[in-house]
Amino acid sequence: MNSISSHIIPICRSHVDTDLIIPAEFLRSVSRQGFGQHLFARLRAADEAFPLNLLKYQGASIMVAGENFGCGSSREHAAWALADWGIRVIIAASFADIFHQNALNNQILPIVLPEPVIAKIFEEEARSDFYQLTVHLADQTVTVSSGAIHSFTIDPYRKECLLNGMDDFDYLLSKRSSIEEYDAKTRHLRFFDTSLVSPSKTSEAS
Repeated sequence: MNSISSHIIPICRSHVDTDLIIPAEFLRSVSRQGFGQHLFARLRAADEAFPLNLLKYQGASIMVAGENFGCGSSREHAAWALADWGIRVIIAASFADIFHQNALNNQILPIVLPEPVIAKIFEEEARSDFYQLTVHLADQTVTVSSGAIHSFTIDPYRKECLLNGMDDFDYLLSKRSSIEEYDAKTRHLRFFDTSLVSPSKTSEAS
């Protein structure tokens, strides 16, 4: 992920919890695929005009919401459902801490912008047939349709992972040569070197 330009899906509400994002009755799998079809299932069933039901918002990869997005239970399925739908960026006034982490772990960029900016985006989008935002991760900016540019912050480590499409494990593997080099240099400093233990003796002992 580096730069994304897309029309948006406006979720004009605050405190959107994970049970709204993906209701508990759909948590029947440990696979990350297939949850997108149940994204916001209750809201879609209750309101024909809910954005995910409208053709106007199909194919959008940027979602915009109010404060405290992703509150409630810690289920990672919420991030899985959003990613499976095709959401790559979520812009909100604030995020629940665990959801924020889950989003990053699933290659979704959570961006915090001030509430007045969010309100302005909702207002301008409602008056537009096609409202597009551009997100530049490298520059850490969001450019709205009017041309206004808003900056956002992100942890440098998480930024590197998103730019290179890596999760925590991928990042560790990318540093394997450095880890092995450090291991070789410091091996003599160890109190006990586990590499000297014979696997066969370990098995016999157990």
